[in-house]
Order: sequence, then structure tokens, then C-alpha cells
Amino acid sequence: MTLVVDGSGQILGRLASLVAKRLLEGERVIVVNSEKIVLSGRRSTIFREYDEWMEVRGRTNPRKGPKHFRRPDDIFRQVVRGMLPIKKAKGREALGRLRVHVGVPEDLSNVSKTTFPEASAGKLGGRFITLGELSRYLGVEI
Repeated sequence: MTLVVDGSGQILGRLASLVAKRLLEGERVIVVNSEKIVLSGRRSTIFREYDEWMEVRGRTNPRKGPKHFRRPDDIFRQVVRGMLPIKKAKGREALGRLRVHVGVPEDLSNVSKTTFPEASAGKLGGRFITLGELSRYLGVEI
């Protein structure tokens, strides 16, 4: 069974935990509109934290890692990956069942999309930014 999730207005960590749970249960999950997923916090604080994170490099060969993703779909995939037991076969298989898209692909435009009310950004009383804004700050054109 395939679950198509609309990421518009959903909180990053809450959505990722719900998606990770579904993946471990054996469902295929497709997330669309990943650029509209929300990060809670002040814009300046989030940008500063990501600037510091982007500076982390290996001492011997910086090209070998750690890898820093800038696109919204890759950032979301990495957050979900961190919630899976990736060192075990079931975690790797679960991650293989995940597809993340920026926008909505044409073949999924007529499919009904699910949102999770418990991950809604309506619960946020304060400030937030989207993954699209963060990616543009990191130098990606969306």
C-alpha cells in the first residue's frame, strides 16, 4: 500500500516521525511539497545553526564527509533516516520505501493526499520558516 503525504504546513520533526513509523510498518510513503514543510523557531537562529552545521568537515579529506544536504527533499530524507535503525536491514529497507518530491509530480496530481493533523503547523504559536526558505538561504534555486 502506498501513502501519499502532503508536506504543506506540516512540522518537520513530527511529520518525519510519523512517516518513519509508517515505513517501519511496511508501507511505501511518498511525500510531496517538501519545500513547504515547516521548521519552528526564529529565522536568524535557524540560519545560524545551519551555517555552523555546514562548516563541519573531516580533517583528512573534507570530500569524504560528512555530507551536508541543501535541497528540501534531501533534508527531509535525512531527518527520516535519523529516525530509522539504518544499521539494520529493516531500517535500510524502510528508507528504500520512501520517496520525497519538491512540488507535486504530474503522475501524483490526481491522487488524494494525506496530512497528519498532529503534525500541523497550526499548533505553532510562534515563528517558523519553510524548508524552501532554508534551501534558498543555503544556495539552492527551487
